[in-house]
Amino acid sequence: MHNFVEEMGITGHLEIEKVYDDGTSEIVFDDHNIIVSGMGVGLSLLFTLSGSTFDEGSGIHKSSITDYQLDRFQVGVSGTSVNEVSSTYSLSGALSSTEEYVGTAGDIITASSTQIKHDEDFTNQVFGIIPFKQVTRINDTSVRYTIVLDKESGNDITRDSTDAGGTAGVTSVPLNEIGLFMKNPTGAATDRSILCAYRVFSDITKTNDFALVFRWTINL
Repeated sequence: MHNFVEEMGITGHLEIEKVYDDGTSEIVFDDHNIIVSGMGVGLSLLFTLSGSTFDEGSGIHKSSITDYQLDRFQVGVSGTSVNEVSSTYSLSGALSSTEEYVGTAGDIITASSTQIKHDEDFTNQVFGIIPFKQVTRINDTSVRYTIVLDKESGNDITRDSTDAGGTAGVTSVPLNEIGLFMKNPTGAATDRSILCAYRVFSDITKTNDFALVFRWTINL
C-alpha cells in the first residue's frame, strides 16, 4: 500500500510552536513528516468503496466521506528515529488516557475507539479530536491540520520507572512523537482508526507555561 502513496506523491510537513501568555512564541520544530502505509490503506478503500457498508435494501454500497477524514491525533512519549519508517502503524508510547490529554482543565476533545495496528484491532485507544474549524484548505492540493495542546493539556506526563538499584518509582517524561489518523476507513459500525502520518520530534516537556501548536500540512 505504501507504493500507492508514493505513486500519488503524497507528502507532509510539520511545524511545532510554543505559544506563551504574553503573546511571544517560539518555533521548536519545522520539518517533513513520514506518510505511513495506513494512508495507502485508507485511500485505496476510499477509491474502491471497499470500506463502505453494504445496504441490503438497496443492494448498493454506501459510504460516508467523513469516515476518511483525518480528524484525530495522538501524541506520545517514546518516539525514536528508528520508528520513522513507512511501515509504522502506531506510536511507541501514545498517551493512554483522557486525563493525560486534558489534565485538570484542558480544552481537548477526546474519543476512545478501536485502532487498526498491523492488521490487528486494539480497543479503547484514546485519541484527541481535531475540530473541523482547525482544518484549513491551503490550495487545491494541500490541507493544514492545526492541533492545539492548550496550557492545561498534556502537562507533566509521568511513567513508572525503575532506577539502577532496582527501586521502583515515577519519572517525568517529555512529549516527542505525534500521529495523524483517519477516522474509520473500513466503514465499521464503530470507528476503527488507522495511522496515516507520523513524526518524531525533539523532546518537549509540556507544562502550563505555554500552549503547544502543531501545524501539520498534507500535500496530495
